[in-house]
Amino acid sequence: MDEEVKRRAQAIRVLLMDCDGVLTDGRIILLPEGDDLKLFDAHDGQGLKLAARAGLRTGVITIRHSRTLERRAAEVAVHHVCQGVERKLEAYERILREEGARDEEVAYIGDDLPDLPPMRRAGLAVAVANAVEEVKRAAHYVTRCMGGRGAVRETIELILKAQGKWERVLAEYLEASSREERPMR
Repeated sequence: MDEEVKRRAQAIRVLLMDCDGVLTDGRIILLPEGDDLKLFDAHDGQGLKLAARAGLRTGVITIRHSRTLERRAAEVAVHHVCQGVERKLEAYERILREEGARDEEVAYIGDDLPDLPPMRRAGLAVAVANAVEEVKRAAHYVTRCMGGRGAVRETIELILKAQGKWERVLAEYLEASSREERPMR
């Protein structure tokens, strides 16, 4: 890991991200009833649960509104879900106030132009591998994984490893999992 990226990742307390193109691959299936379908990556979901276990606060800021996102966010312990947001920087600032966080304590994962304002403020700006070029240029780190295909998990692991928390969180997860799998006596 690049030393500058590691230094930035060590300060992170809040991880914010877009939905479409970051948590998903960006494709949206519109249903006749007015709702939509989105595909979420299981590795990203597990990563978000591990982030919560490590004390990292998480949030999604998205222009669209989706009941599918609401459900997924609840399943994977996302703390903030801001939907229907035209100006992402306003939601970003509101979350920072609620969390008592400074810009340098925030990582933001984006993929397209609406993500640039919060990325320019965040202490660690991350672009997914398939982000538009302008977003990649604004990023401190570009993931190897594409949006909706593990980019969120990759970012979470990067942060937790930089902070020296990864091994502890992994051990706690494995211990809790082994307790759950033991047969009743």
